[in-house]
Amino acid sequence: MPGSSFGKAFTLTTFGESHGVALGAVVDGCPPGLALTEADIQADLDRRRPGRSKYTTRRQEADQARILSGVFEGVTTGTPIGLLIENTDARSRDYANIKDLYRPSHADFSYDEKYGIRDYRGGGRASARETAMRVAAGAIAKKYLSVRHGARIRACVSQVGELCAQSFEWDTVEENPFFCPDPALIEPIAELIDRLREAGDSTGATITVMAENVPAGLGEPVFDKLDAEIAAALMSINAVKGVEIGEGFGVASMVGSAHRDQMSESGFESNRAGGILGGISTGEPIIARIALKPTSSIAKTGRARTRTGEVVDLATTGRHDPCVGLRAPPIAEAMVSLVLMDHWLRQAGQNGREVSLIDR
Repeated sequence: MPGSSFGKAFTLTTFGESHGVALGAVVDGCPPGLALTEADIQADLDRRRPGRSKYTTRRQEADQARILSGVFEGVTTGTPIGLLIENTDARSRDYANIKDLYRPSHADFSYDEKYGIRDYRGGGRASARETAMRVAAGAIAKKYLSVRHGARIRACVSQVGELCAQSFEWDTVEENPFFCPDPALIEPIAELIDRLREAGDSTGATITVMAENVPAGLGEPVFDKLDAEIAAALMSINAVKGVEIGEGFGVASMVGSAHRDQMSESGFESNRAGGILGGISTGEPIIARIALKPTSSIAKTGRARTRTGEVVDLATTGRHDPCVGLRAPPIAEAMVSLVLMDHWLRQAGQNGREVSLIDR
């Protein structure tokens, strides 16, 4: 019930706060025999970590992952995998002045209402720093899905503010600091982020995530629909305020004859459904988009409220991203990977598929 665990067959439980000693996770349900090292996990953590470029937060964290259990002689054992990342660059003093304040558009007020206490240091558990453990766990799921099925899960920043990608060149995504698939947008995004930082403001973003070579048949037909669980997983990411699968909200203005994915001898002729029909994967690429709100922690003065009800002017200090979406693609990839891994194991359990990678 407390809400820090995810999944049914492949489960993730995370712990830790933004300015605590460390972040940690327990991954349970990973099949035995998967070759796994800390380097496999570190690659995605490095893509997400703070201080990766001058366009993100200036907090410098190595985000060095340690595997504490569940791996022996370089392969998973089938037992719980313990993961740990130490916090090494926390500056709690930056938040001392807001310990009795509710910042606008933050979780300060809601956490206090729920628990009667909150960790005000960098947002505590509500901080996007918590997503580091999701990325670490997602790297395990992503590797298994790749080894078992050749599945590929990748994401990009398809919009920053009003700048929208007009082309999708996936090879470009990892070659620029914005995970942007449109080479023509790199310079405009850089100029926008510089202007926002100078003005003490922020902007939102849209992330597009695609999962290819996903086997057909994953998902449950009623309450645990694959698209419903992907949507829930993506919505659980900090700052996400909207999720679309396939054509998403665009379907509202379409007619049925234009929206339907017609079929031929070779399969589907289009993929407006985003790879999922009736809550079950079709084998077509799964496509989702998420919208992230502008960073709430900005230097522009806004109205805040104290715990006693007094309204005050507040400008947030500290080290923050002018656009939180710029580090979100690895997080979106991780959440989709976790859902797919969970549903693959559930499908295997129900229909007798082999899940172990051990050569018997």
